[in-house]
Amino acid sequence: MNRKDYYYEKNAPEPKTIVPAVSAVIIDKSNQILLQERVDNGKWSLPGGGMDPGENVEQAIIREVKEETGLDVKVIKLTGIYSDPNHVIAYGDGEVRQQFSICFSCEVIGGTLVTSHESKRVAFVPISEIDSLNMHITQKIRIRDAQNNQSEAYIR
Repeated sequence: MNRKDYYYEKNAPEPKTIVPAVSAVIIDKSNQILLQERVDNGKWSLPGGGMDPGENVEQAIIREVKEETGLDVKVIKLTGIYSDPNHVIAYGDGEVRQQFSICFSCEVIGGTLVTSHESKRVAFVPISEIDSLNMHITQKIRIRDAQNNQSEAYIR
């Protein structure tokens, strides 16, 4: 694995960067959520990733979902901004960053479900199974925040 997430751990390395990232909560009509099993850490995760220069956050989430799942989405609403300095992500290449992720609720409007070079599996999973999956707690927090469907975005 070339990624390790630290969450409120005393042995976490010191972050050196903050990279803007996006993630998508996509829940279908049968109450299943779109997830990918990541190659870099073996955990289930929301689709998402880093922003590219020249794009805005909406373009970034639409691109990331398409790249990672094959699905086309439209953004419904901002559900939260996650920048907890106690969530540190260390990569095999030596990069260590503090989490900074902007999460959106999205809706599928087209495409075909496929895996990418970043995912072992991509699937719609019953939300009732979330707690039994190998998933980082910060992903579960984003999912629960989106399910609460409050009018204002969470800032965590």
